[in-house]
Amino acid sequence: MTKHIPLTLQFNQVRAVTESLCKPLDVEDYSIQVDWFASPPKWHLAHTTWFFESFILEKYYKNYRPFDEQFSYLFNSYYFSKGERLTQSERRVLSRPLINKIYEYREYVNRHVAELLDGPNEAINKLLVLGLNHEQQHQELLLQDIKYNFGSSPLNPTYIEKDFSFSDEIEAQKFLKIDEGVYEIGHDSNLFCFDNEKGLHKQYIHGTEIADRLVTNREFKGFINDGGYENPLLWLSDGWDWKEKNNITSPLYWKNIDGCWHYFTLHGMRKCDPAAPVTHISYYEANAFARWAGYRLPTEFEWEVASKLYFDSNEKSNLLESESYLALPRVNGDTSFIGNLWEHTESAYLPYPMYRQDKGALGEYNGKFMINQMVLRGGSFATPSTHIRKTYRNFYYPNARWNFSGIRLAKDND
Repeated sequence: MTKHIPLTLQFNQVRAVTESLCKPLDVEDYSIQVDWFASPPKWHLAHTTWFFESFILEKYYKNYRPFDEQFSYLFNSYYFSKGERLTQSERRVLSRPLINKIYEYREYVNRHVAELLDGPNEAINKLLVLGLNHEQQHQELLLQDIKYNFGSSPLNPTYIEKDFSFSDEIEAQKFLKIDEGVYEIGHDSNLFCFDNEKGLHKQYIHGTEIADRLVTNREFKGFINDGGYENPLLWLSDGWDWKEKNNITSPLYWKNIDGCWHYFTLHGMRKCDPAAPVTHISYYEANAFARWAGYRLPTEFEWEVASKLYFDSNEKSNLLESESYLALPRVNGDTSFIGNLWEHTESAYLPYPMYRQDKGALGEYNGKFMINQMVLRGGSFATPSTHIRKTYRNFYYPNARWNFSGIRLAKDND
């Protein structure tokens, strides 16, 4: 979130955007959970509200009465120190509370938080900013989960009626040079960041070149047509085992219909746009494609240095309009490094030097996930524009595909 906007306005905007993302849904859509990792929309609406209630109101609002004592159990996520909770795979059982009750819960918490906004209490304000960024994370997760839930239906339902296509006038990939040297990595301003971005430190980078755009569907189809999914020499051992066990032969949502590739989008089933950046790619698939193409994935450090060298730092809009979440990804061919899709890196999700995990329940936010996951950088078309920054470290398990992820290639200097 941007620092100079009053917290009251930030809070109202962010909370309104979450609800606007649910406007295209029917009542039946709110409770769907097709798989354990894709939460129901109803749960996202309630969990982001529970965050403000649990971490702010219960501590700082005098004589606060929780909206419903059971909600802490139902809508806690992974904060074990906050008590017992419904497991993630069980969120699908929540036909109750009804969605109207969830919206009443949001209004109740909003009203109480509003009484604490923009006051002199820095501790409250700090928690509020964290809560807003937490909700912005869930706005993207909400869209990912809606798409996954809808994409699992044989009816291929449409989330929003909007068609689009990419310009087919995409030039061959060019590679941007990063000189050999020592570079500073990490967050270095007073603006908000998550704790996993802290620990400004120096990183030595060999001479590197990084692609000026993402890999397209046309390019990825070349990998498929050349037998990339059948060639064990291209795959990491874990990736090959995962592919074989799950019969993976194409990106998530791709379907071959009468010899023509189609894919499911938030706008329904469409013919595969050859010029669009390939998305819903696991780390395993990205790594295999890079090997097939004769390149590699960038490290997160190379990515950050490149983004600082080539990113156009024009200030983004302060308005949080829901339409921006549903618009086209940025033009595939710019060098912004930010805003098309989250980009896989070769870096494991580990702490930076001098990383210190927060004390208490909020210490569970990032630190405990620093194992067996890979870093993604950049942001996607579904990431709120005020939530994107060059030091942002997203992370997923290497087999995850329902997230909005793509591929940018890198190579060592010749």
